[in-house]
Amino acid sequence: MSELFTEAGYQPLAAAVRPQTLQDYVGQQHILGPTMPLREALEAGQIHSMIFWGPPGVGKTTLARLIARCVDAHFETLSAVLSGVKEIRQAIEIARQHKSQGDRKTILFIDEVHRFNKAQQDAFLPHIEDGTIVFIGATTENPSFELNNALLSRCRVYVLKSLGLQDVVTVLDNALVDKRNPLGDHKIDIEGDMLEQIAGVADGDARRALNLLEIATDLGRQPDGSVRIGADLAAQLFSGDVRRFDKGGDLFYEQISALHKAVRGSSPDGALYWLLRMLDGGCDPLYVARRIVRMASEDIGNADPRALALALNAWDVQERLGSPEGELALAQAVLYLASAAKSNAVYTAYNTMRELVRSSPAYDVPMHLRNAATSMMKSMDYGAGYRYAHDEPGGYAAGESYLPEELASRRYYQPVDRGLEKKIGEKLDYLRSLDNQSKQRRYVR
Repeated sequence: MSELFTEAGYQPLAAAVRPQTLQDYVGQQHILGPTMPLREALEAGQIHSMIFWGPPGVGKTTLARLIARCVDAHFETLSAVLSGVKEIRQAIEIARQHKSQGDRKTILFIDEVHRFNKAQQDAFLPHIEDGTIVFIGATTENPSFELNNALLSRCRVYVLKSLGLQDVVTVLDNALVDKRNPLGDHKIDIEGDMLEQIAGVADGDARRALNLLEIATDLGRQPDGSVRIGADLAAQLFSGDVRRFDKGGDLFYEQISALHKAVRGSSPDGALYWLLRMLDGGCDPLYVARRIVRMASEDIGNADPRALALALNAWDVQERLGSPEGELALAQAVLYLASAAKSNAVYTAYNTMRELVRSSPAYDVPMHLRNAATSMMKSMDYGAGYRYAHDEPGGYAAGESYLPEELASRRYYQPVDRGLEKKIGEKLDYLRSLDNQSKQRRYVR
């Protein structure tokens, strides 16, 4: 297939076999199926501004083109990665000309729209308002975080999902019989379940699957010009492959969230699955190690203090041994954390006290807690009345207070009744009973 790259007008397979009608479009039935609002609007010839949000290769650009065809609209496209103010102005001017002539609406499609800054996004608003353009943006990032509220308020957001395995196989099957396929003149023999393997490796990304099919066709070319795609090509075709994992993108944070929630929810299998999904996708194991340490404090805390030590040990093993040996230690830590008794008492107390410190006056340290390092300080009653706990019965100075007077009446750390924290809570309750007895004795006197 190498000669295809030198032919005039060559297009990658994914571009060459792009669907021409909605009937040929594969997937996204949750928005395009019968009775779905977008499908009904298109069948009625109506169109509105919208945002397509979804992972790469699920058909965002293709759907935008098909929508323009369905409503007989002029289609202008820009990439936020490559375009600037000049290109935006040119596209708007073309749209104005079509509007003034009264012939057709203009759909302005912006790929990777989240790459535009606030000012660039705002530049579209008046043209959406006055009907110069119908705006369609495509993004792989969460629009709530990446797009201006003003732009979002004028568009409807449609979530496009990763294609299922059978959907991707259908895309590949369609490409093989498409007359526009640059490979169509060649006899292609696909053995066994190779199409399913390609679809599986593509991980819901149709464009990636078509690219792999194109590469497989090149690798499988025979001396007589025919093409055989067999299991013997798998090692070359899939070598070094990793699943989709966009560091810093939505998928990245979704999988981290899933791992954390599986640990919190005491699901060892779920936690292990998301850990290995992240590692399989190329996530830095040391980043995962840091997150595991966080989980140990946030969701287990003092219900099982061993969890934090084990998490730190796993981090240390990963640093010392690297992959893949260190990843087994991460798995051990994740499984332990998921199985351990849970408590967010440390996390809750920390957040409560941090907010209290930020929002309260800077209370003075009580005099009895101040260190009397000099005779002058002693004369000013620094440390006066302080009771040395080790000299008290049971090593506890019953009734002593260690908070500013304004805060002393409230409990901030409240252990749960699980794991070691249950015993900690019982001890603290006992110590508070001693405090109450001490106060009662002082009152009687």
